[in-house]
Formats: sequence, C-alpha cells, structure tokens
Amino acid sequence: IGDPENPQLSRDGDIILGGMFSFHSSWNDRKDTYMQKPLPLQCTSLNFREFQVAQAMLFAIEEINNSTDLLPGVSLGYKMYDTCGSIAQSIKVALALMNGNQIIFTAPEAPCTKPAQVQAIMGETSSSPCMAIATVIGPFYIPMMSHFATCACLSDKTKYPSFLRTIPSDYYQSRALVYLVKYFGWTWVGAIRTNDDYGNKGMATFTETAQQLGICLEYSVSFFRTDPYEKIQKIIDIIKASTSKVIVGFLSHFDMDVLLHEFSLNNLTGYQWIGSESWIFDSQTAEMDIHHILDGAIGLSIPKSHVTGLKEFMLNVKLLNSSNDLECTGHEDLTGVKNSFTDMSLMPIFNNVYKGVYAVAHALHNILNCNKTCEKNVQLDPFMRILKIYFKTKEGDEVYFDENGDPAAKYEIINWQPRKNGIVEFVTVGLYDASLSPGKQLTLQNNSLIWARNSKQVPVSVCSEKCPPGTRKVLQKGRPVCCYDCIRCAEGEISNTTDSVTCLRCPPEFWSNERRDTCIKKEAVFLSYEEIMGALLTAASLFGTCMTTGVALIFFKYRKTPIVRANNSELSFLLLFSLTLCFLCSLTFIGQPSEWSCMLRHVAFGITFVLCISCVLGKTMVVLMAFRATRPGSNVQKWFGPTQQRLCVTSFTLIQVIICIIWLTVSPPFPFKNFKEIKDKITLECALGTSVGYWAVLGYIGLLSVLCFIFAFLARKLPDNFNEAKFITFSMLIFCAVWITFIPAYVSSPGKFSVAVEIFAILASSFGLLICIFFPKCYIILLKPEKNTKKNMMGKGPRSPS
Repeated sequence: IGDPENPQLSRDGDIILGGMFSFHSSWNDRKDTYMQKPLPLQCTSLNFREFQVAQAMLFAIEEINNSTDLLPGVSLGYKMYDTCGSIAQSIKVALALMNGNQIIFTAPEAPCTKPAQVQAIMGETSSSPCMAIATVIGPFYIPMMSHFATCACLSDKTKYPSFLRTIPSDYYQSRALVYLVKYFGWTWVGAIRTNDDYGNKGMATFTETAQQLGICLEYSVSFFRTDPYEKIQKIIDIIKASTSKVIVGFLSHFDMDVLLHEFSLNNLTGYQWIGSESWIFDSQTAEMDIHHILDGAIGLSIPKSHVTGLKEFMLNVKLLNSSNDLECTGHEDLTGVKNSFTDMSLMPIFNNVYKGVYAVAHALHNILNCNKTCEKNVQLDPFMRILKIYFKTKEGDEVYFDENGDPAAKYEIINWQPRKNGIVEFVTVGLYDASLSPGKQLTLQNNSLIWARNSKQVPVSVCSEKCPPGTRKVLQKGRPVCCYDCIRCAEGEISNTTDSVTCLRCPPEFWSNERRDTCIKKEAVFLSYEEIMGALLTAASLFGTCMTTGVALIFFKYRKTPIVRANNSELSFLLLFSLTLCFLCSLTFIGQPSEWSCMLRHVAFGITFVLCISCVLGKTMVVLMAFRATRPGSNVQKWFGPTQQRLCVTSFTLIQVIICIIWLTVSPPFPFKNFKEIKDKITLECALGTSVGYWAVLGYIGLLSVLCFIFAFLARKLPDNFNEAKFITFSMLIFCAVWITFIPAYVSSPGKFSVAVEIFAILASSFGLLICIFFPKCYIILLKPEKNTKKNMMGKGPRSPS
C-alpha cells in the first residue's frame, strides 16, 4: 500500500544479501495528523561508522565473488538500506527486503529458480531494531546476521528463531562486568544504562549477578539520547550526591557521547568508569573526552583483529551504484585524510561483519552442493545450515554458532591510558573467556593499569569498610546489604575471615582469644596442691593427722591409767584410727580427678566416717550401759560387752561398705569435664555417677550421727566424774551443724569450690570429734594427773569442774 523503499546501495547477483545499517543516526520528529499520507522519514546526523560497516560487507562479498573455492560460479549481490536508527523504518526496510518490491512476470514454462527476496539480512547494529526485525522475519526463517546487537534476549529462539550474530551475547558481557567489579573489591557502585533493550536487559542481568556476588548498586538510572536536558541534569545531581566512586556505563556510544558533553560542562571528574563494549573502545568517544572525564576507564571490548586488505579497500572507495544522489565523483583519494571514516580502530566490528557474510556464504555453498560448480536450481534454505557451519577465516579466526545462534564469548579487557600528547591509548590489560572454568575465565595484569585521575592505586568504592577478623557484619536498617556495621564477636565466638557474616562458636574445650579471631584451648582448673586454697587444706589435713597421732601416742603411753581404760580403750584407739583416716581421706579430693581417685575419694570418705561415727556410737552406748549395769540385778553388761561392741561397729560399717559396693557397681563416680561452670575454663571434677548413691552414703552417716546424738543426750544426767557423754553430745552437735550447712554450700558452690567445701566439712567435723572427745582427757592426763584415778572416775572423789 505504501511507497516502495529503494536501497541506498545495491548490486545484482545470483543470490542477493540484504543489508540494514544506520547511515544516519537520528531523524527529525514529525507530527502526523492522520488526515493525509505521512511524509517519508527525514534522516539526520550522517554516521560514518555505519558506512565503514557497510564497506566491510561489500569487501567480504567482493572476496567471495572473486574466490574459486567458495560458491564457484555463483555471484552474490546486495541491497543495503538506511534505517536511520528508527525501529519503524527498520521494519519497513525488512518488509521491503522480504518482498523484493517487484513483481516478476515469467513465461509459464520458465523455471522459477531465482527468488525475489534476499536470502539473508546483515545487520542491524543495535539490539532494539534487531528485535523488531527478527520478530517480523522470524516466521519465514530468513537468517538475520547482526554484528553488534548484544542483548541476551535475542538468544531466545522461540521469539527470534532466525536471528544469529557474530558478537557474544550480553548474557556473558554483563556477568564479565560483574566479575571485573568484584575482582577489584568494589561493592558499592553506580550504574547508567541506555534506555532501550540493550541497556535495560543488559543492566538487569548485571544487577542480578551483582546481588549474587554481594555487590550493591547505589543508584541505577536510564538515559536515551533524545531525553530532555532536565533528565541529564537529574542524573548529574544523583552522581554528585552519591558516595560510590565507580560508575558502570552500560551505554551505546551515541548516548555516551551526549552524556560526556554534559559531564564535561559540570566537571564531573574523578570517577572510575566501567564500560560495555559499545563505547569502551570507540575512538570518537575518546576524542570527545577533552576534559578527561573517562581517563582510566576499564571495560570489555571485542578482541582485536585484522582483516587483510580491508583498510585499503575502504580507503580506495569509489562511487557505488546508488539510487540516491551521493556527493561523490568516484575519483576521491582518502589515503591522507584523517576522519571518522578512515579510522580503523573499530576493526573488530568490521571483522564481525566480515565473518557474518562468510558464514552465510559457507551455508549457501553447502546447500548448493558446490564442488567445482554449484547446483543453482536447488531450493535455498540457508538458516539451518548456518547453525551447523564451522570454518576458519583467512586470518585463522574460528567461526561457529551454538544452538542459540551465538558465537563463543571472548573479550579483551582494555584500559584508557592518557599519554603526554593528550591522546588516549586503549591498552589491553586482560582477557575474559567464558568457555573456561569459572576460576580461570578472568585474567588481569594489575601492574599495567592506570585509574581515574591518572592514579596507580586501585580506587576504593565501598559503602562500609571491611569487617576485620574478630567481628561480624550487621546490616544497617533500611539500607542495602553492602552497608553494615562491624560488631565484635561475643565471648566464646570467633570469626577468622574478613567480612564474616556470623561468628562461629568455639568447640566446648576451646575459648576465644582477646581479639576473637582464634579459639584457644581452655585452661583446665581443679583443686590442686600448688594453689593457696589446696595447700591450706592439705596443711590442715596433715595437721589433723598429726594431732590425732599425737593423741593416740598419749593414750598408748597412759593406756594403763583409769581415764583411758574407763570407756573401752579399744574403741578409743579405733576411733583415733578412723579419725586419722578421715583426715587423710580429704587428701584424695585434692589433685586432678582420675577414674580411680573419683571412686576412692567418695568411698573412703563414706566408709571412714561411718567407722568413726560407729565408734562414737559405741562409746556412747558404753557410757549409757555402764551406768545402768551398776544397778542391782542388771545384766546389761552381759549383753553389751566388748564382743558386742566390736560386732556393732563392724555391722554398722559393713552396711556402708555394701552401699558403696552397690554404688560402684551400678553407676560409679567418674572424672568429668564441666564446660558450663566457668565459661572460659574447663572445670575438672568428679561426677557422682548416680546422685542416689552419694546421698545414700551421706544419709547413712547422718542416721548414725542422729542415733549417736540421741544416746548421748539420754546419758547427759549421769554423774559428771564418770560421764563423757556431754562431750560426745557437743561433738555431735558440731558434726551435725557442719554437715547440715554443708548441703546448701555444696550445691551452690561452683567448680573446685564445691570440692573445697566438702574437704572443709570433713576436716571441721573430724576436728570437732577429736577436740571434743579426746582433748578433755588429754588435759587430765597431762595437766591434772591427780584426777586420773579410779576413785575419781567412780565419782567418789572431788567433783571436777564442769
């Protein structure tokens, strides 16, 4: 219905290839009233770069037509259109290339061997026009080969089934940019993107990958070259107000040129730029940067390449067959001219066009079954054959495509390094190869890098400084994850890495050091002989043993005297022996607990104290029965003589022995490491095994003590001269008081102090028995010998003072 579109450059041939390039980069806006037919698009801003791209396509076609190895006898023609960078114009041109804009009349008998439409379309440069074109031509499976459209979305074969490209997808570029940012430790960056499919989708992939690697965007703004000045000023204000020093520019070179002019007017220098392949190796952009806004920029570019003869072909350009009136005579000499058309810095892009044309030619070569000649009457369907081709160019570059129509992803990392003459040199400082394993994809030469403001030091761009070992990160409320505070690890926890998210709790036998970055082995504590408390208790125990031994020696020396013989001297000596064992058994509680010491201390304590109390109980009963035996007709002496006393002591002690044996058999005490008592130390102590056994031993001792106290209390009114029951009563009061107060003190005392409490109770009760029962007799033996007579003991002499 509309007017036919005529190509800017064309040439006839057996097989026609289409070309779509933005010979103009912009157009004049028009307001259609829809009352009349819209006027043709008025294109502006001549773009020499796209003319260079078209020349690369022409050069490849010329080489193929002159080759005898590729498509022999078959000539390639072309039709090249100017899209002006307009998506609407691109679709219109695509339809023109599909239809041919002509009606071919042939005789009925003539074979239809020459199709009207093109067999493949080369172009477009940008992603958004490619998406629109690929959507239109996709159902017809006409191959579209782009040299610079990088949007990852174009790899979707369900939407764009016939699209291919000779430049890697932004799927890889976006990730490579994130890895580059991560490599230099930048976790707080800003981002500016072109507001089209190339910028928006590329930045979306960048943002997603950055979040996975712990990188935060302080801001992410979009821009298109037709935006009003207010939009640019808003972007400048955002950058000035930001704290990040690194800016990722996912921009087309057109948009970068517009922004660069405004950044220069606002003196927006000192920022480290990370660039996408669209502008990072564009020499025109570098020439515009007269205020050194982009000095030290680093980014990804297509690997440097060379196509033999291409430069000479471009410089030797002649008037082409054009439907438009181009201002050329055909005799121009461009050898000495220096402008954007003669600039060969974009040779990697030209090489992509060159490889794309050759890929189509190889596919056609296979379809036409070419050997020395080709079968020209074969039905052409080049798309599926392109996906399967593999070849090397004359420069040795490998060309092949994956199932999505994408080539292998390889990038050079270049650095803008200003020289003394003011010219910026693009220096290759590293490589990125997506085909390698993750740890080997990125390689960099750090020593050759130059940063913003011509610095040799890597810029720092973080929201929060790294948390040193011994601390953990705590996110700041309402801010991105890269903004955090460093909190010192709690006691018993460590972090031995930088920027640790959590602190690790030390194993039970370890504790954190002062810096909280290492777990050190806990100090083992127990009641030892070396410490003051242990030494004092040991001294008290030995002192008690010596006192008891001294009393025993006195009693042995004066064993024939009435006061010693008066109350069963055999029980007295057995009591002194048991008291000696009581003093000595306290020593088993001191020192590092072991399996044998834990069993020995409790068993020895239980048996020796029962033996001791049994002797005291026997002495009490002797006192009580001796008085009753003096009554007429009493036969008490017969039933409670020395033999019965020995049997009584043995029986009482045997019961305790049986209790201890059951305890040791069922669940004996064992050494135990207590990690909870003291947080930074290990308390070595003896676990009871079963508390029932321990309290049974103590309960039995308590029962005998109560019986002893009762008997002594009953004998309190006997004659004073004969009676030692009051001393036994007093000793039992001390004994019971000590062990009653022992229970709460023992339960509430931590660690080794509970052991000290138990030793103190043993010593206190032992001293109480020794002093209360034996010291009065020693007093009489040594200081009052005149009272040590049988007459006095029988109560017939003068009464001793109470």
